[in-house]
This record gives sequence, C-alpha cells and structure tokens, in this order.
Amino acid sequence: MRTAVVRVDVDPSALLAPAQLRDGMTALVQSAAELGIQVVDADLSLMPASRRQVEVLIAGEDPEQLKDIAVGLCITAFGRFGARPSAGVLTYVSRGTDDDAHGVLAGLGLRGEIERVPTEDGWDIVKVTLLKSDLQRIPESRVHTALEASLNCEVQIVAVD
Repeated sequence: MRTAVVRVDVDPSALLAPAQLRDGMTALVQSAAELGIQVVDADLSLMPASRRQVEVLIAGEDPEQLKDIAVGLCITAFGRFGARPSAGVLTYVSRGTDDDAHGVLAGLGLRGEIERVPTEDGWDIVKVTLLKSDLQRIPESRVHTALEASLNCEVQIVAVD
C-alpha cells in the first residue's frame, strides 16, 4: 500500500494565535495517532501566516478519500478555534517498491506487469510490460521518466499487443 502525504492548510484565513496553533497541532497529532496516521512535526506558529500547512501521512490509494480523512482530522483539531482547514497538494512517498510502480502507472491511467530483475552489480532493472494501445495515449517517455523517478532504478518498458 502506498503512503500519501496530504498537505492541509489549517488556517487559511491566518486568524489563529500561536497558542491555538500549538494546541491544535497537539490535538491533531493525538487524534491521528489513534487512527495509525502520522503527522509531520511542525511548529505552525513559526510559519508565515499564508503557509500554515501540516503534512499528514496516510496509507491508501484513493486520493479524495485520503484528503477527506486529513481535512477531517484538521477540522476537528483546528475548527474549534474558528479555522476552516482546506486540502492542499497530495503526493506519495516513494520507497522504490513494485507498489510504487503500480501507483505511478495508476496515476497515469495505466495497468501493467512489473518484473524486477537483479543485475550482477547488485542493482535492479524493472521491466514494465504495457499495452501498445496504452502507449498511444500516454507517451512512453513520460511513463519511463515517472517510473525512474519513483523507483530510482533503471526501467525498461516492453510494449505488447
């Protein structure tokens, strides 16, 4: 399962005082931990008022569901002070696994077979088998670049009918 990093602007109106930001962060970390969710430690009171964002790490595949969970946690933690948290950018942590490769493909609207081949030098080559028809929709170079960036290893794409 992939791990998403959901960024949430917890104080878009920049109304919260430093003590409220600290109390909200404490509540957020505690409520997230109860659900097995991690929040990256940050002192929101030191951040510029326009960038009071938290990063919530959640395992899952559905971006909208993950954003809803993160925003819901932030509303519970910061909403009691009058803040209206809103979702920001969602990215995924990449550990170079086959799940990451499948996630990259899914993000491009593709499905494929992943085969990891170790080399004599101790490195992996990841062979990705895709349909030729899929590569007519999404350029092979784009798929290749995205996979190499996520996996941090050599990628070979094999196109089949």
